[in-house]
Amino acid sequence: MSLDILKGLLIPFIGTSTGAACVFLMKGQLNAVVEKILTGFAAGVMVAASVWSLLIPAMEQSIGMGRMAFLPSAIGFSLGTAFLLLLDTLIPHLHMNSKEPEGIPSTLKKNTMMVLAVTLHNIPEGMAVGVVFAAWADRAGSISFGAALALAVGIAIQNFPEGAIISMPLAAEGTSKGRAFLYGVLSGAVEPLGAVLTVMAAGLIVPFMPYMLSFAAGAMMYVVVEELIPEMSRGKHSNKATVFFTLGFVLMMILDVALG
Repeated sequence: MSLDILKGLLIPFIGTSTGAACVFLMKGQLNAVVEKILTGFAAGVMVAASVWSLLIPAMEQSIGMGRMAFLPSAIGFSLGTAFLLLLDTLIPHLHMNSKEPEGIPSTLKKNTMMVLAVTLHNIPEGMAVGVVFAAWADRAGSISFGAALALAVGIAIQNFPEGAIISMPLAAEGTSKGRAFLYGVLSGAVEPLGAVLTVMAAGLIVPFMPYMLSFAAGAMMYVVVEELIPEMSRGKHSNKATVFFTLGFVLMMILDVALG
């Protein structure tokens, strides 16, 4: 694995860790309006990444199938959604601002289940980054290093608020700042791990690249629709969250086109 690929795979993790470090700089609970804005922004980035960085390249790579070029993307997207639905059903986790845990019943602590909730977000993101870098490394399709880098940077940008959203409320509830920071960092650790494993398996997945790209898109969209959009739309200030959803979408689109 080249140094360039390794650096690219670590970019999203750096975004999460930097966001988690906000716990050392800010006092008290994360402002509710700011939390909504950050959630909307993250959702916009993920939707744009799913379309521009994953689904469109998947369909471009299937163009030889003629009118059936949509088929790998449709199958992969559906399987990715089903995969996240399965994880969401099985893994015990607790979403922010929620009192009822989801997944199978467990005796895990609240902090652990909150970290697992964010980890669920990061699984498809790590897969997405790993797949595009694997495609670039094996020269599969038209994915350039710039396009892979754009996706990594875009996800790192939206990971920044995720890191803050997990660490700051924990500190406000009495967890030490050091431990809250550690929880925030751990929530993003699955991304580079999943991405590295995906790149290492590049020789196996390249023949199925359109399916893998759209699989990652489906998994990311599940997170957006199942959690982020309801969270940003609930209660007051949803209009601000919608504005930042647009900003996140536009920023990711610009990154993909400009760097790709």
